[in-house]
Amino acid sequence: MADRAKLALFEQAVMPHFDAAYNLARWLTRSSGDADDVVQESYLRAFTFFDTFRGGDGRAWLFSIVRNTCYTWLRKNRAGDMMTEFDETIYSTQSPNPESLQLRKADAETVRDALGKLPAEFREVLVLREMEELSYKEIADIAGIAIGTVMSRLSRARKRLHDYLVVPASEESRT
Repeated sequence: MADRAKLALFEQAVMPHFDAAYNLARWLTRSSGDADDVVQESYLRAFTFFDTFRGGDGRAWLFSIVRNTCYTWLRKNRAGDMMTEFDETIYSTQSPNPESLQLRKADAETVRDALGKLPAEFREVLVLREMEELSYKEIADIAGIAIGTVMSRLSRARKRLHDYLVVPASEESRT
């Protein structure tokens, strides 16, 4: 494929998904700086191997590359420490009062912390399903697992997330 034609097709099929690719990398690495590196490497790999792309959903194809690049990067750079603190700025489109802002920030931090406690395979399917709104089949293709496994991991991830976020009544009454 000619370089200009390849570049044009790449820009059309893959570039529109940059923000979503970054979001996935950020959640998997739990670091904005590391996500920058992973996404840059992922896009380089995607462009290098774009000749193997057979059309269809460029987003799912790119997510597979981002996912694999993330796990390769994590094994190389954080083999023993997969629990690095996630750093994310909380954005608000409105100007609520300071109390509402503080409550919203606390809620977002609580959810972010709970997501960070999930094992990578649970966090991955949860992010792809709930944040990126991918179908079970797309997630299965990206992760290289059966649809039943996707469903099972989602169920377990949601259960664990729920357990992390909901204070049991017995603990609440002790405080």
